[in-house]
Amino acid sequence: MARIRCRYIGCIYLDDGYCSAPEVDLDPDEGCRTFAQIEDPFDDDWDDESDDFDDWEQEELGDDLIDDDDDEYL
Repeated sequence: MARIRCRYIGCIYLDDGYCSAPEVDLDPDEGCRTFAQIEDPFDDDWDDESDDFDDWEQEELGDDLIDDDDDEYL
């Protein structure tokens, strides 16, 4: 069986730099038609919770270390 070296990144068929698809469809103009993108496990809908970080920072460091008026440490 022939092994096809693949330079695509993020394909579900990529196995140590070689294509592991049962069949490969190549087009001279479009490239590999067999390519299927891996779903990004970190591509969740993240909410911007920057306000929560400020609350956490105050809880961790304590109110006496943070001066809210001029945003500097005492």
